[in-house]
Amino acid sequence: MVALSVGGVPGLAAAQTILPDPVAGVEEKMGSQAGLDAWIEGFRTRALEAGIPAATFDAAMQGVEFNPKVVERDRNQNEFTKTIWDYLDTAVSEDRVALGLKAIEKNRDLLERIEAEYGVEKEVVAAVWGLESAYGTYRGDLSVLGSLATLAYEGRRGAFFEAELIAALRIVQGGHVERFAGSWAGASGHTQFMPSSWEKFAVDFDGDGKKNLWGDDPADALASTANYLRHWGWTKGQPWGVEVRLPAGFDYDQTTERVVKPVAEWQAMGVRTILGGDLPDHGPGSILLPGGHRGAAFLIWPNFQVIEKYNTADAYVVAIGSLSDRLAGGQAIQSGWPRELRALTLEERRELQDLLTKAGFDAGGVDGRMGPKTVAAVKAFQKAKGMVPDGYPSLEVLDLLR
Repeated sequence: MVALSVGGVPGLAAAQTILPDPVAGVEEKMGSQAGLDAWIEGFRTRALEAGIPAATFDAAMQGVEFNPKVVERDRNQNEFTKTIWDYLDTAVSEDRVALGLKAIEKNRDLLERIEAEYGVEKEVVAAVWGLESAYGTYRGDLSVLGSLATLAYEGRRGAFFEAELIAALRIVQGGHVERFAGSWAGASGHTQFMPSSWEKFAVDFDGDGKKNLWGDDPADALASTANYLRHWGWTKGQPWGVEVRLPAGFDYDQTTERVVKPVAEWQAMGVRTILGGDLPDHGPGSILLPGGHRGAAFLIWPNFQVIEKYNTADAYVVAIGSLSDRLAGGQAIQSGWPRELRALTLEERRELQDLLTKAGFDAGGVDGRMGPKTVAAVKAFQKAKGMVPDGYPSLEVLDLLR
């Protein structure tokens, strides 16, 4: 089970929104337009000190509106939870695959040039494009400056969003964008870059002097995405992962990204491809069970962690990987999922962590995020109770803790 922040495309996770956690238990009043206007006055001095010309600031920030819906999304984003199978049903639907094949065909020359330049397969770039904006058809319709100003003023993560707003003003200053619209957290363009990511990774692939991720021509956006993935260590020719079959009696303590073994060792333990064949050897890898031991199992390689740099949710990474496989002519995920299970709510996830800690299993804090420490704590608890230690934070585990 993975908690997903919901992005611009309905049902999909926003890219690059690896944001600081909200302050737990703090209730704040909603801000107002008057409050935002006063905040902008104070912010002007800081923006000018950061190098934004006064004329650029005054023109760009004139008429910026407080958006209460953005604040609501920010405060409640951790409530949006889906099981990985529900998420994948949308993210890797047959329609998305079909539209992706059309998008690749239409942009084949561009994508092949990007692949040659950056060493990232065209299907992987297209998969990110497909999940982030439905291949450019839904890039978001909220004012990026308005969203970032609202979130910076609202104060819960003020420093983070203020820095993003200054980066966004530099985009405006350089004349890179005409219609600066995106999703609620300020991610925008064909592949939903945050402004700070634009500063680090955007490229002018079409040679027009602008790094334009927002126009109808996707060239700069797709090349920037490939540049982003290359920067974080993408290895061309290495799969993100392959679906595998685990043998009877398999040691489920081994199923974590923290356990990395040569493929020959996994093979010797009886692990095979989902169709029963020998495992492909792309270097040492890990076994991942994103839906528990009754769901699909994957042997993953470092490219999995590269996709995590875009969005940390396992479900997102598996979706990008699976969609890219399908776009390259590969098969869909073959295993079933335990669809009778539901995702834990945020409060249930926090309760799970609290009860694990009180029972002597260090969950790494009580924040509702099912990170490696929580998974390890669940595993240890399951083992102590004689359950399959797959680390899956299910309602069954929570009920036993209660």
